[in-house]
Amino acid sequence: MLALSPILVFMAVYLAGSLLAGDFYKVPLTTAFLAASAYAVCITPRLKLKERIAIFSRGAGDENMMLMVWIFILAGAFAQSAKQMGAIDATVNLTLRMLPEGMLLPGLFLAACFISLSVGTSVGTVVALTPVAVGIAEQTGGTLPLIVAIVVGGAFFGDNLSFISDTTIVATQTQGCRMNDKFKANISIAAPAAIIALVIYIILGRSIEVPSQVPLLEWYKVIPYVAVLVLALVGLNVLAVLAIGILLAGGIGICCGSFDAMSWMSAMGEGILGMSELIIVTLLAGGMLALIRHNGGIDYLIRLLTRRISGVRGAKFTIALLVILADLCTANNTIALITVGPMARDIADRYGVDHRVSASLLDTFSCFAQGLIPYGAQLLMAAGLAAITPFEIIGYLYYPIILGVIAVLAILFNFPRRYAKA
Repeated sequence: MLALSPILVFMAVYLAGSLLAGDFYKVPLTTAFLAASAYAVCITPRLKLKERIAIFSRGAGDENMMLMVWIFILAGAFAQSAKQMGAIDATVNLTLRMLPEGMLLPGLFLAACFISLSVGTSVGTVVALTPVAVGIAEQTGGTLPLIVAIVVGGAFFGDNLSFISDTTIVATQTQGCRMNDKFKANISIAAPAAIIALVIYIILGRSIEVPSQVPLLEWYKVIPYVAVLVLALVGLNVLAVLAIGILLAGGIGICCGSFDAMSWMSAMGEGILGMSELIIVTLLAGGMLALIRHNGGIDYLIRLLTRRISGVRGAKFTIALLVILADLCTANNTIALITVGPMARDIADRYGVDHRVSASLLDTFSCFAQGLIPYGAQLLMAAGLAAITPFEIIGYLYYPIILGVIAVLAILFNFPRRYAKA
């Protein structure tokens, strides 16, 4: 229990500070992890300070942790380059132009799914599409919380599946599997949930029409997102995929006059700096977990959680419960995955859970939890942009709820079967 206490210190600092401030985004995650990491160094017994710091540093510099750092750096550079080049606006306009008459709500959901799958960020999708949703609600007289909830639900579809999503990167790296393999395991859960949600939106939106005024389409600006998606799907190394995406975004942006070479470099630098907090948190969490593991905390926690497990299904439910609890405490699904990912891999190894499945479960249940907490960044952002409360949106969040139900059924019935070991 003492070995595990750094996690409790992190949660106490973050939760207590957030509750006192009345805002879950007032307390920097880096500060909470720094306090927990320093505490972990202090409580490690029978070693000199230099040796404790060495264990911490080896954990922070672990091969998997460093690979995540490189991916975050390239993903930040790509995302900001594409954004400044105008790819987000072009993608929004493309999807709106593709919406057929009488299919506005399902079309908006598909747009959010496509954009989030392309850009790899649920928050970015919410920021891009919520103003569109508000305008649609005003022009059509549709229910504003419902239309905003459609955007949020679609945003989590891509957050769960995108190859450049933080959660996908962390889930696959902590579980030691390839992104395209995790995608194949994950899509069998996410796709049925999306189809059911789509049917609901078709029924609800039959009387709502598409807005007549849509900006001119610049289709060539969508090329970087499409290229990243296709190259990642065929199994190209993620670092190579992101490097190609950066070059495409820069080349197209310069050719079409969106920016010059210096502005492109500035955009890449801005994107990398935007990932700095996540990179620092990754390093601190890696070091802290290394000390927890050294002190026996991971083994103790796994014994505690798995003492009633009788097979693969129990192990899968334990992995799901771990990430849900971590997300409820941190209000950040990426940080939740960084925190519990190594523990989930140990459980998967002990009980024969395929690493592709454990990565899929981690990402899916983190998005399920994050999609329903009223103090998460996505709901707070959507509510703020729409001038409503998060609680008004939650009642219409069909996709995250359906996703969670199907994920539970997938565990109960060992689905998808080709990855089942028991």
